[in-house]
Amino acid sequence: MLVYSLIMFIVSTLFISLSIMIHRGKTDLIHSYHQTKVIDKTAYGKALAKALFLIGVAQLVSGGIGLLGDSDMTAIIAVAVLIVGLSIGIGCIVAVQRKYNKGIF
Repeated sequence: MLVYSLIMFIVSTLFISLSIMIHRGKTDLIHSYHQTKVIDKTAYGKALAKALFLIGVAQLVSGGIGLLGDSDMTAIIAVAVLIVGLSIGIGCIVAVQRKYNKGIF
């Protein structure tokens, strides 16, 4: 589980860093295709950054749980936390896209 935790920590660092940059106004990091109908890019960036931050935190927590041991139950809990966090984060991204871009795509 050490390798899993290391991967989760690295990826969560990337997601959290990206979300902080977007939240501070670097909406150019978001592909222009996803901003075609967005009027208020600042609010859109902040809302999307929150969803990305949630995904990063889920990965961080999952990696932390992975460090607690090598048992099967620990692995199941770590992956379950990751799946739940990703599902909620993706749901938030879809909600933000519907609200600000008037559709998912």
